[in-house]
Amino acid sequence: MKDAVIVFWPCNKQQTLRQCFLCVNWRCCGWDLRCRARVVPLSSLCLSLLFSWLAFQQAVCAPSRVSFLTGRRPDTTRLYDFNSYWRTHAGNYSTLPQYFQENGYITLSVGKVFHPGISSNHSDDYPYSWTIPAFHPSSEKYENIKVCKGEDGSLHANLICPVDVSEMPEETLPDIQSTEEALRLLDIVKEHGRKFFLAVGYHKPHIPFRYPKEFLKLYPLENVTLAPDPDVPKELPSVAYNPWADIRHREDVAALNISFPYGPIPEDFQRQIRQSYFASVSYLDMLVGKLLNGLDDEGLSHNTIVVFTADHGWSLGEHGEWAKYSNYDIATRVPLMFYVPRVTAPTPRPGEEVFPFIDPFAQVSSPAPQGRPGETVELVSLFATLVELAGLPVPPPCPQPSFRVPLCVEGQSVARYFPPGRAGGADPPIALSQYPRPGDTPGWNSDLPALQDIRVMGYSIRTADYRCTVWFGFDPNNFTVHLQDVHGGELYFTESDPNQDHNMFNNNTLSGPLVRKLCKILER
Repeated sequence: MKDAVIVFWPCNKQQTLRQCFLCVNWRCCGWDLRCRARVVPLSSLCLSLLFSWLAFQQAVCAPSRVSFLTGRRPDTTRLYDFNSYWRTHAGNYSTLPQYFQENGYITLSVGKVFHPGISSNHSDDYPYSWTIPAFHPSSEKYENIKVCKGEDGSLHANLICPVDVSEMPEETLPDIQSTEEALRLLDIVKEHGRKFFLAVGYHKPHIPFRYPKEFLKLYPLENVTLAPDPDVPKELPSVAYNPWADIRHREDVAALNISFPYGPIPEDFQRQIRQSYFASVSYLDMLVGKLLNGLDDEGLSHNTIVVFTADHGWSLGEHGEWAKYSNYDIATRVPLMFYVPRVTAPTPRPGEEVFPFIDPFAQVSSPAPQGRPGETVELVSLFATLVELAGLPVPPPCPQPSFRVPLCVEGQSVARYFPPGRAGGADPPIALSQYPRPGDTPGWNSDLPALQDIRVMGYSIRTADYRCTVWFGFDPNNFTVHLQDVHGGELYFTESDPNQDHNMFNNNTLSGPLVRKLCKILER
């Protein structure tokens, strides 16, 4: 087994290495990193296997994180908002780090791994999931207060917030502190020679875009383009639209006085948002590069599995939408990368760096990770996959229902794709995501309705060929989906409409069979 697992968020069982895992997670980081932003240090993961079509189960933080950390879908965790703890609200389900802890690993959490608050029992699920209490950077309490210097010289709570780090409270930023703590923990576990599971959750590029201002120079505003499809599709059912309420509350956006719900953001400000998103990604990329290089410095690269993923995507003006909160590809697709020593990469030579740090401001080119562009996988499969790669027994598939079953998984392991180039399964893979709405028309709580306000649930099937979404009636009192109560539908074909701009649900003979297919999945 391997000595370490590092999950950035987020081996071979026949081998005899001990295991340690480091998980690194980027918040709100869309799938197409290499074409939307410069990710130079992250390119040191070119010796990894990249699943380029990964879907998660709900495009919002807490439900997504609880889903992939328990290996169960939101309908089983019964978490669609931030306001319940699955162990008392749904079932006392084991988590991924808990399973490693029960198998002899030290499990460590840095930054935002679970969503803080009620959804993780105000404790990041300690002591169930972690050996010691989770670390949260002291400077994260300043994320949403007035620390952004405006043109008038006063401080604001803005969406766009490039800063001089030396002028920030505590003269640092949360993700810088998380990187420093993760490196400190690597040094400690190396010294003690223990198997470890380290999860590192970064805040950026989540809003507000507060990052070191020098990263703006990577993206001159005159070179920043608008989204290729900035208009709300005419055929989009109103229930499907995300009115991006959380963006509207930021001071710089509120000052634009944009009409609700469809009023477009002025183009010059759209470019500034996209510029700051890209700059935030590059800032995080630099920190990930430092953390990966720390594995080399500690001599841990040869026996550490590294996983890189994110909790959801983020719209940057596509379909007239911003933020997450939808079932579109742009909101439900994220990267998933695995570095597995001696499986995705050969054993490094003595003294050879696996993860050399690359200066993001240097003009360098680097190879892309080995990809499987045709495979559709789900983030709910991460639990089973990591367990199998670590050489531990894979928990059984969940029965239906599974509320009283503490340990089982609803996602299939994708370890069958390792090593790169190995054939996958015979059946065409599908991914299932969902999103709740309080009603058919966009309202101020459409993005994130509380459980008691949910009246519609949009379920979406994604295959290599199409995405089909149907919005069904939903009763939050008994978690019942009314399959005969259809509030709207969407159907997009990958080859002819890759950006999902033309809804064919009401104009295609395939809609009926696809709806029946989706209903059969939901009935199971």
